[in-house]
Amino acid sequence: MKTPVNLTVGGRFRMLLAYDGTDFAGWAKQPGLRTVQSELLKEMQVIFGKTKDDFGMRVAGRTDAGVHADAQVIHVDLSDAQVKRIGRSTDVAGRLTALLPDDIHIYTFERAPEGFDARFSATSRRYIYRIADGQSHKAPKLARYALYFARPLDVAKMDEAAQALLGLNDFGAFCKQRDGATTIRDLKKIKVSRTGGANGIIEVELTADAFCHNMCRSIVGALIKVGDGKFVRGNLTALLKSAKRAHGYKTVEPHGLTLMEITYPVNSKLASQALLAKDTRSLDDN
Repeated sequence: MKTPVNLTVGGRFRMLLAYDGTDFAGWAKQPGLRTVQSELLKEMQVIFGKTKDDFGMRVAGRTDAGVHADAQVIHVDLSDAQVKRIGRSTDVAGRLTALLPDDIHIYTFERAPEGFDARFSATSRRYIYRIADGQSHKAPKLARYALYFARPLDVAKMDEAAQALLGLNDFGAFCKQRDGATTIRDLKKIKVSRTGGANGIIEVELTADAFCHNMCRSIVGALIKVGDGKFVRGNLTALLKSAKRAHGYKTVEPHGLTLMEITYPVNSKLASQALLAKDTRSLDDN
């Protein structure tokens, strides 16, 4: 059941949503392409009217084409005139979901606390990448949400090697470079496990303060080399130390990746966390 939100004046609003990324060209709007943001903006304008600035929309994790989200967070800034179009007490989440295509669902639409910024107030993002290897039972529905890998992978070796990547590091070897963007990230947790018994699928769980472009999928690609007996932990350590985009492993396909969770501090620390996140990172920050 949706929770009504009292819309009497404008301000910042927080939304929690999920989507199946299969048929989207990523999160961000792009001319002539179907994206999550473009679909959302189209239906928001039905409810709130035209916008010149995309309602000030900002997303916590900008997912690539084909990547899914179970718990994405965004914020929007609405004027008094925009909120007055819909009335004082309305189930905005329900109305938006009814307008949107079936591969997007809005769970909540609520007034954001003071200082909240969907992107910069976040303290961590958690992703899971799923792999159906040669040991896994294959199911047709898995093809949209898990990478098929023909040979059995050694999960224990993958998990052990993955721990070499923990902590505050320059992940330049695992990121697609963007001008002016840092590749320093704090990888807080990484775990590789097989779920559902001996023939279950493999899940690679990654939690970091933030992820640079392709970081999750590049790390998974390197870990698959470990599980396939072609890399050892030392290869990952050497890649990390190089901090340069390297070859020797494959950046895996996007469809196995799902954004699972965004975490935020208590309300009193939202603004200060946003300021901290906007600072340029360096390894000296540790």
